Amino acid sequence: MRICMLLLAVVLVVGIVLPCLAADEGAKLSPELAPYKGPSRNDVDATTLKGKVMCGYQGWFSTPGDGPANRYIHWSMNAEKVLANSVTVDYWPDMTDYPKSEWMPVAGLKHKDGRQAYLFSSARPATMDVHFKWMREYGIDGVYVQRFVCGLENPPSASGMLAQARNSANRHGRVFSITYDMSGTPTEKLYDWMVNDWKFLVDRMKITKDKRYLHHNGKPVLQLFGFYPERFPAETANKIIDFFKNDPKYGTFLVCSGAWWWRSINDADWAGWPAIYRRFNAITPWNPGNSTMSADNKFSMASTSYWADDLKECRKLGIMYMPVIYPGFTWDNLQRAYGNPQGAGHPLSRRGGDFLWEQFVTATEQKVDTIYIAMFDEVDEGTAIFKVTNDPPVGIYMATYEGKPSDWYLRLTGYGTKMFRGRVPLTKTTPANP
Repeated sequence: MRICMLLLAVVLVVGIVLPCLAADEGAKLSPELAPYKGPSRNDVDATTLKGKVMCGYQGWFSTPGDGPANRYIHWSMNAEKVLANSVTVDYWPDMTDYPKSEWMPVAGLKHKDGRQAYLFSSARPATMDVHFKWMREYGIDGVYVQRFVCGLENPPSASGMLAQARNSANRHGRVFSITYDMSGTPTEKLYDWMVNDWKFLVDRMKITKDKRYLHHNGKPVLQLFGFYPERFPAETANKIIDFFKNDPKYGTFLVCSGAWWWRSINDADWAGWPAIYRRFNAITPWNPGNSTMSADNKFSMASTSYWADDLKECRKLGIMYMPVIYPGFTWDNLQRAYGNPQGAGHPLSRRGGDFLWEQFVTATEQKVDTIYIAMFDEVDEGTAIFKVTNDPPVGIYMATYEGKPSDWYLRLTGYGTKMFRGRVPLTKTTPANP
């Protein structure tokens, strides 16, 4: 969730470097964007948001040799190389489960035993399929596919990654929804770009008709990220809500994501904004990076003390509450913000999984409606739960899972999902073997 200059890379990540087609009904739709017609599983109920545990999914990583973008995007600031002073991620993926055809060699980087280092590209369908296969194996319901408004001036920009996610969700019986990230988009363009893109997805790609697209109360679920009062005026926010919540053809079950302090925002400081947060069908306050110290002041914990009051307010309003759970946070290489220029470890340590588990316990105890995991594949900001290696290439700074197995956070998320649903007993101690 970063500013537009960084997020614009997503347009290239996957595809979609196709010619920009006209958004009108007469333009020919590229075959890969057409409705999915392959085999489909229905393991996860796609008719309700209630009780779901889903992850945010970026899908914005690209490498030289991947076809569409043919350059490093989101792995490195240098489009041609991954160097100690250009790498932008803090975790290195465990490539073991990816087909060898998806292993993209990184020039000049080797592991300590001399093996060539490889990365994946989200542009490749087989890579996406591995991720959704993991979701099925570990019991994760599905994903909110991130869609960055600042790259959507001309539909169908960046739609290839969404199409791949749709296809993989069908093959592995997961559900998917869309999150529009409004970060960095010019205020005067925000409504038009988002509405035009949604109409393209509904009318042309027929994305909400897909068997695996998540619905609630008969409407497609749509999340909008970026409701911070300092970003755009209340008038713009209300215009957006009016369309996406109430339009007779394009209306959705609308989820708001933004300020975690939403209840304390007042009209004196931000006219009209308190009412805006109470207009949604569901709210998911953005929490990554929001932390507090333990009672003994020895380690950091995710801030969850406000969840109970949030939930109480949502119950009063008759809207759903979806807290954000995250495993830790670090963007040392991306921001060069901590320690030496190659990073020295962010204070929000994962603590071997305890940081994540404490949030699952709170969500379970408070009986929240649904959970958003931030994120599945976000190694830029160190919130990924997918498989990463404890043996990264030498010569660059990388965090690791501190000796835990590469699938540790997938296992914890899967087991936490069972606990949240009452299928295993509530335990306040991080399980030793989830």
